[in-house]
Amino acid sequence: MITNNKSEQTMVERAAPKRGRLKSLAVAAAFVSIGLLASFQAQAATTWKIQSVWDAGTVGYDLFEEWANSMEEKSGGELIIKPYPAKSVAADNNGLFEAVRNGVLQGMNPFTLYWSGKIPATVFLSSYPAGPDQPHHWDIMFYSMGMLEKTREIYKKYGLFYVGPIQHDANIIHSKRPVNSLEDLKGMKMRVPGGMVAEVFQQFGVSTVSLPGSDIFPALEKGTIDAADYVGPAVNYELGFSQVTDYIMFGPPGVMSVYQPVDLMDLTVNLRAWNALDPELQQLVEDEVRNYSQKHYLTIQKRNIEAMKKFVAEGDTVTRLGQDDLEKFRRAAIPIWFNWASKDDDAKAILDIQIEYMMNPTMGYITEEDLKAAKGM
Repeated sequence: MITNNKSEQTMVERAAPKRGRLKSLAVAAAFVSIGLLASFQAQAATTWKIQSVWDAGTVGYDLFEEWANSMEEKSGGELIIKPYPAKSVAADNNGLFEAVRNGVLQGMNPFTLYWSGKIPATVFLSSYPAGPDQPHHWDIMFYSMGMLEKTREIYKKYGLFYVGPIQHDANIIHSKRPVNSLEDLKGMKMRVPGGMVAEVFQQFGVSTVSLPGSDIFPALEKGTIDAADYVGPAVNYELGFSQVTDYIMFGPPGVMSVYQPVDLMDLTVNLRAWNALDPELQQLVEDEVRNYSQKHYLTIQKRNIEAMKKFVAEGDTVTRLGQDDLEKFRRAAIPIWFNWASKDDDAKAILDIQIEYMMNPTMGYITEEDLKAAKGM
């Protein structure tokens, strides 16, 4: 009996190390599986490089960077967006456009109007003189009236996918003397964007000049120009415009700008990169762009409110055009709208959507008589 017990004990003792080894092997196999899974997930993740036109250190870029970095977690690690500030990969706007088309970058966050020379329809994909002047007008046209689908159809011809608009701000005018009516513009030398905006202001006796943003302050300081358009109050205050002008021209109450009231940005990506995404991931990106648009807009508007208090405290005066002025401005602008739309079938298709909306009784911005006058009928 003793011998048998010893034998059984010996067998148990011999079996124990074997079970230990099997357990160790199982644990090791589990770690290998986890490692392989993590490796697979890392390989499966899609990485996009996206360059913004905002400079590093600006509120615009901080917001864009925060949004881009959030996408990895929101996508469960499936999409990683690496943000880049202005000029960091592509040195200029032309380079940015081509870098996205060619796949050097997978996407861009530009001001949509930048491409009016390359994609003529974009002149109507952000605000223009006396057009729809509230941010929600543009969201309605994009998301409820088919303008988003038409825009995507246009961009597809260039190997691009237009994900969606991003609300930004209005552009406003700072001047050395008060502008209380359109008549007060006559004889002024003003920095404005070229193209459609310049053409409309010229109808009211303005001598328009084109200057890069960095040249505006010295031109106002030296008196070589009387007034200048640029972006919204927050940025313009930081640029020191209160030091060289005394007046800020707005439209009627509730309208900051009659010529560029809703200056839209967007997210546009390489078409091949977009098509490579799973449909559920595509939908996530679209939804998050809409969320980002709201946060971007509201943050900048908060900064604008704070900046306007500073302008007023430093002696600047807000002047406003009246509703009659806005209607005169629109009548002068409408023929110029159609001039620009006649240059390109896609531009005309976009303007047609907007005309339908502006003629609807919910808007009432233009009438049949306005159209007849624009067409010389």
